[in-house]
Amino acid sequence: MTYSSSVALSRSQFAGRNRNSVTFKNRARTLGPISNTIILIVLACLLGLFYLAQVTKTNAYGFNLNALQQQQNSLKSQYADLQVNSAQLQSISRVQSSTVAKSMVPLSPSATAQN
Repeated sequence: MTYSSSVALSRSQFAGRNRNSVTFKNRARTLGPISNTIILIVLACLLGLFYLAQVTKTNAYGFNLNALQQQQNSLKSQYADLQVNSAQLQSISRVQSSTVAKSMVPLSPSATAQN
């Protein structure tokens, strides 16, 4: 087959009478290597931003939790101090109102020690 006959055959398929000379074929569109690289870089950046957002939220909750734990420890120590003070105050009144304390005789100093 010569060049002229191959050109004539290819034209006869497309350009006939009352036919469009342009045909559209459905082709699967694919992305090239540069487009794939750009998309992967953008996805990695988005994933990094998502990770950073989650870490900052976690750190913020950690600071709040640490402050609340310190406050809880402070309140526990205050509660323990108040319990000790309450026990001391109750023991004085219990001793004074006990029958043994009421039966005791007050002692006044009778003499002084001299050297």
